[in-house]
Amino acid sequence: MAKPQHTLADALAAAESLWPLSGASEWDSTGLVSGDPAAALSRIHLAVDAVAATVDEAIEIGANLLLTHHPLLLRGVTTVAEDRYKGAMIARLIRAGCALLAAHTNADVVETGTSAVIAARLGLENLRPIVEGESPSRGLGRVGTLTTPTTLGRLARALGDVLPATASGIRVAGEYDQPVQTVALCGGAGDSLLGEPAVAAADVYITSDLRHHPASEARENVRIGGGPALIDISHWASEWLWLETAAAQLSEALPGATVTVSELRTDPWDFAIVQ
Repeated sequence: MAKPQHTLADALAAAESLWPLSGASEWDSTGLVSGDPAAALSRIHLAVDAVAATVDEAIEIGANLLLTHHPLLLRGVTTVAEDRYKGAMIARLIRAGCALLAAHTNADVVETGTSAVIAARLGLENLRPIVEGESPSRGLGRVGTLTTPTTLGRLARALGDVLPATASGIRVAGEYDQPVQTVALCGGAGDSLLGEPAVAAADVYITSDLRHHPASEARENVRIGGGPALIDISHWASEWLWLETAAAQLSEALPGATVTVSELRTDPWDFAIVQ
């Protein structure tokens, strides 16, 4: 019998090369969640979340590996019983022979990570991390400049053209016509970076999951000592953009393997009422 062209171990090696686990935050839980490294691998499916819809999709298309950005087991669990969401997902994948791998903060910090992909879509130049990581080109978030200055409102509309649509849409704190050229951004939840000097010096900060108190405090600080306008975007949408880049990198690293990206919306919100 001919040896399979690739194994799960090959995919793990490719992932480590692209998104080294050493770059993950201490609190994170990245890497292989389930699966036999010796198992044959011919198809990889990418999604932001390991939820019932994406797990079913991966199994239906015959994927040997579901690679997600968000770790299914980020928080500690004491049971994988199948009457619980996480246990049911793990059991379903194991029965189907589909491994599960998470590339989370280790995929955020690299040069082609989640924030860098958004920055590229917006045409930002002179990029640097907001918080430097293992090297000057790696770290959390990105800050850069637009080649042509614009307004806050136009930038928000440009984001609407770049990001997949979600019920929560795009929220903005600031004047529609205020000028913008220096942009700081962080894919996913980024209010922890609001106090960083690179964010404070930017004209606008783009991130997700901005909570009331951090956003309100940042807005009031603008009135007193200056600071960035805020643009709040969908967490899922901000990270979904990265999947296409990751898929292309995996295809190059694993010739002959089929790599696909889920287009299912796993943003948790279904609709919004505008008052």
